[in-house]
Amino acid sequence: MRVLVLGSGAKDHAMTWWLSKSCFISGLFVAKGNYCTPDIAGKLENVDPSDGQSVYEACLKHSIDLVFVGTEAPLLTGVIEYLNERGIKTFGAPSRSIKLEDDKAFSRNFTDRHNIPTPRRSLFADISQMEKYLTRHKGKEFIVKSNNISPSRETLSSSDTGKLLEYAKKLIQKGPVFLEEYVPGLPITATILLDNRSYLTLPIVSEYSRRREGDDIPTGGMGAICPVPIHEDIATAIKEKIIAPTLYGMKVEQLSYRGVLTFSIIIKEDREPVLVDYHVRFNDPAAQAFVPLVNNDFLDILIAMGNDRLSDVKLSTSDDFTVAVVLASEGYPMESITGRKITGLTNIRRLEMEGHPLIFCGAVDANAEGNPVTTGGRAITVVGKAGSIEEANRAAYKALENIHLDGGWFRTDIGNRFFQN
Repeated sequence: MRVLVLGSGAKDHAMTWWLSKSCFISGLFVAKGNYCTPDIAGKLENVDPSDGQSVYEACLKHSIDLVFVGTEAPLLTGVIEYLNERGIKTFGAPSRSIKLEDDKAFSRNFTDRHNIPTPRRSLFADISQMEKYLTRHKGKEFIVKSNNISPSRETLSSSDTGKLLEYAKKLIQKGPVFLEEYVPGLPITATILLDNRSYLTLPIVSEYSRRREGDDIPTGGMGAICPVPIHEDIATAIKEKIIAPTLYGMKVEQLSYRGVLTFSIIIKEDREPVLVDYHVRFNDPAAQAFVPLVNNDFLDILIAMGNDRLSDVKLSTSDDFTVAVVLASEGYPMESITGRKITGLTNIRRLEMEGHPLIFCGAVDANAEGNPVTTGGRAITVVGKAGSIEEANRAAYKALENIHLDGGWFRTDIGNRFFQN
């Protein structure tokens, strides 16, 4: 089978890497890809992944059987429908279902209709009304986010009324703004693969979404650990109170599809789960953390999904843990400096053997001399894999010692809360 992956981020590299191990693959391509993807797939640099016609022409040229879309941009531009109308099979959410993520007002009304626990929230189209609301709740912590689909770094969590209003004024220029009550607890990411009859739950992840602990500026994600050690009763509550009613609601409201659905959840101190957001795509760096732990042939899973046979698939996972650490460019997440050279990456990314961390490239590509340089904020994800979270943590940070990015930075505490007393 010949597969084309659309995307160029680290999660797209991770999915391409997973697909490259399939015994069913006869051809693997990625558009546009990044510095690392030519190791495992044909890099189609001249294909615009958000342009249906460009992707379709690439499918004809390379005899593509399946187009895999795990990132947001091509979903928003209708690439899924464009290709399906022309007989190309795809993996990804159709336009009718994107509003679960793209329209938070719709999403929250959906969760209300189906009795799914979410934080208390208000939607504002007028900044003066938000100011009055915050004044009445002075000192309370809230999260400001756009009503529309947006990177997770385009949010602000703070108890400072001035900061919240200043940030909301920027977002409101693009449309209504959500003000959501901050819910303390353990953040987890639950990812499921869907077909029209069943679903498959991938290993649960905990992501680190801020620049540092206590910082009020979220990023697109600076690290993750997998699997999250949670009690069986909490896992059952997630399934019964969030996943099951969501899938029922999608079915009765004709939002079901074959693809991926990601749940961002907070486990409160009382052990109750609260849904924070839906994503009709894979999360970054959650994907980089769980992919190395799944033993199943990914293309075999996708073929089963295409035939509505996910219920026949039994997930096989490693007994190991992973710790994923993101190396970011100077200035990220506000104004990332691009064009910075990365050294030490070339040799490390080829050490794909037991005991060596995995390297998934994100905003990195080759310059005119063929050397890796930054093209955006989150440059690479280093994933340590070992028999404990602590050992996986050591493996990831040891690898980072050998990679140099001038001005680059990373969090130093990924996984710590799971093994420190």
